[in-house]
Amino acid sequence: MNANNTETIQPPRIPTDPRLPRLSEIKAFNDYMATGWGTPDRTPQVVQGAASAAAAHRGRLSEVLAGKTIVVGSGVAPVRNDDCDFLFRPDSNFYWLTGADIEDAILVLTPKAGGHDAVLYTPQPAYPGDPGFFADASHGELWVGAAPGAKEWSEALGIPVRDLESLQLPAGADQLVAGQFSGRQTERHQLGSSQELSRILSELRMIKDDWELIQLRSAVNHTVAGFAEVIREIPRAVNGLGERWLQGTFDRHARTHGNGVGYSTIVGSGKHAPTLHWTRCDGPVLADELLLLDMGVEENSFYTADVTRTFPPSGRFNETQRQVHDLVEKAHRAGLAQVRPGNRFTDFHHAAMEVIAQGLFDWGILPVSVDEALSPEGQHHRRFLTCGIGHHLGLDVHDCSRSSREAYSGAELAPGMVMAVEPGLYFHAHDLVLPPELRGMGVRLEDNVLVTATGSEVLSEALPIDASGIEAWMAEVQA
Repeated sequence: MNANNTETIQPPRIPTDPRLPRLSEIKAFNDYMATGWGTPDRTPQVVQGAASAAAAHRGRLSEVLAGKTIVVGSGVAPVRNDDCDFLFRPDSNFYWLTGADIEDAILVLTPKAGGHDAVLYTPQPAYPGDPGFFADASHGELWVGAAPGAKEWSEALGIPVRDLESLQLPAGADQLVAGQFSGRQTERHQLGSSQELSRILSELRMIKDDWELIQLRSAVNHTVAGFAEVIREIPRAVNGLGERWLQGTFDRHARTHGNGVGYSTIVGSGKHAPTLHWTRCDGPVLADELLLLDMGVEENSFYTADVTRTFPPSGRFNETQRQVHDLVEKAHRAGLAQVRPGNRFTDFHHAAMEVIAQGLFDWGILPVSVDEALSPEGQHHRRFLTCGIGHHLGLDVHDCSRSSREAYSGAELAPGMVMAVEPGLYFHAHDLVLPPELRGMGVRLEDNVLVTATGSEVLSEALPIDASGIEAWMAEVQA
C-alpha cells in the first residue's frame, strides 16, 4: 500500500525475450504440418440453377454494354468489432452475375466480338504445405474449413477462375466498375465506382427470370412458415420473454431454412408498432395491444421475402383495433388491384392513399378535406403514413434501388416484376392530435406480388389479410 492508502498497480511481467517464435517460423513444425493430410471434399456450395441463371444475366448485361470492360467485386465481411467480422454476404450484383458466394472475389468481363469473356478472380486458399494452412485465419483450411480452389469453382460455375493475385486490369475510359471491394484491391487496381453500371444492373434486375421466381416463391413460403413458428410462441412472449423472443424465433427459423433474414426482423408490440423500423425489439409483448411483425427469410440464393401482418396477441381484435385494421385492409386491397402490366408504379400507391385519406377524414382526424389532403400541397394524411407503400423485391429487400427515377417510380409495371405492397397506419403514443384510444397503435399489411402477363399473383396469399381471417389462422396455428 502507498502513503495514500491506495493499491499500487504493478505492470504485467514481460519475458526476458519478448519475441517468441511463431508456429509458421518453426521449420520442424512446418514440415510436420505439411504431411499426413487427406483431401477434403472441396465441392463449392452453389444453389442449383444459379450458375446457368448467372450466365444468362451476364448475357443480358453484355448486350447493353458491348465494348466495355466490366469489373464487379463481391466485397468482404464488415468488421463487427476488433478482429471479429460479421457473416459475409456477397454483393447482390456480383451474385446475380456469378451465382457464387465468394469473399473478396472479382468478376471481369472483357469485350470480344459478339459479347464478353468472363473470368472470375478469387483468393487462393491455403492448403497443407503452405504455412497459411494453419496461420491464415482468412484463407487457411484449418480455420475456414474445406476451401474450393480455382479448379473447383470453375467446374461449378462454368467460367474460367484464376488466382486473384494474377489480376491485371487495363486502365481506361472503357472500364466500368460496380460491387464491393476490399481496401487492398481498391488501392491496388485503382478501382472507382460507376453509377452507370450500378444503374444498368439495377434496372436489368427488375425483371425476374424463371429461376429467380423459384427463389422468391421459396423465400415467401419459408417466411409464411416462419410466421406460424412465431405465432406459436406468442403466449411465451406475453408471459415475459417479450419481443426479442419472437425476433429470435423467426431469425432461427430463417437461418435454418435459408441463409438467414433478408433484413433486420421487426417485432413491435403496442407503442412500438408505429415505429417503422423497430428492430431493437427490447420491449414486452402486451396481450391486449397489437403486435406488428415484419419478417422475411433470405434463401441460400440470397433472394428475400418481405411480409408484414399485424396480430392481436390475445387472439381477438377489439373494436377499435379492428376498425383500424379494416381501413388498412381496404387500402391494401385497393393497392393490390392496381398491380398489373401497363399501370404506373405509382398507381397502387395513390389508390391506397385515397382510401387512407378518406378513412381518416371520416373519423374526424384530418384538419382538411380529402381533396386538400391528397393534393401535392397538402398530404396531411401522410402524418400517419410517412413512408412509401411499395418497392421492388429480389436479391435486396429494397431491390433495384440504383435505378433511375424514370425506370423505377416513373415506369410502368411489367411482367416479371416482383413488388412489396405495404400500406399501414402508424398512430404514435405521443401524437396528441389523435384521440386517446388510437394512440400507440400501428397496423401494416404487406404482401409480395408478382406482376404477370394478365394481372398479378400474390405470392404471400397463404397469410390472410382480413381481421377475421387472421384470428382464425392464429387459432389454427396455436391449436
